[in-house]
Amino acid sequence: MQPMQHQMMGYDRAITMFSPDGRLLQVEYAKKTVKQGSTAIGIICKDGVLFVTDKRIVDKLIVAEAVEKIFQIDDNIGATASGILSDARVLIERAQLAAQQHRITYDTTIDVSTIVKDICSLKQICTQSGGLRPFGVSIIVGGIDPDGKPALFETDPTGIYFQYYASVMGEYETEVEEILLKKYKPDILIEDWLKSCVSILNKVIGKEFNINRIDAAYITIKDRKFTKVNKAKLEKLLKEAKKK
Repeated sequence: MQPMQHQMMGYDRAITMFSPDGRLLQVEYAKKTVKQGSTAIGIICKDGVLFVTDKRIVDKLIVAEAVEKIFQIDDNIGATASGILSDARVLIERAQLAAQQHRITYDTTIDVSTIVKDICSLKQICTQSGGLRPFGVSIIVGGIDPDGKPALFETDPTGIYFQYYASVMGEYETEVEEILLKKYKPDILIEDWLKSCVSILNKVIGKEFNINRIDAAYITIKDRKFTKVNKAKLEKLLKEAKKK
């Protein structure tokens, strides 16, 4: 059955209605929204977890520093997203609240998988409840667990999640993933992966790429502190990437 026939018969009008071939079309539309979002990368490194994203700022009048695409959930956990960022904000704020409640209750930081499961539980509810729509966003959540091990997960609009060594989503997902598959090694440091990611984004985005589009942050195993990469450092890395 062709997609147009599905639409004519109304299978894409209600989130609770399966099409005859077992698909939830509203969920598939949400996944397409993620594909149209700006690129987001998460990587497990030898010494921690790294996030690098394209903020896709094309309007020169926008204050680039005010656009946030990498979020701190707790000292030891961060996240980035692709798709509808207003949807992401709601889920991130929920995760931040869960992390705060865990810290107050148990006097320790929460582990990454617990945050991911909480986010995905809400996402899943929105795939089976009438009157709701799926969250049109995928989120990469990463950090250092209380046992000192780095962890990285990707969640999709259905509420499914998988653990990754490196994950990418958004408009340049195919191109970046192809490069990561060739380059990824678990013994590479955050500093080196940051250089590589800036170079990769510069390569795949091309002429429209500039430093205001990049956002980056990391959490080291040693300090377990969420740290944003400053613009001066990113500018230096971009100059190095363009020389190659």
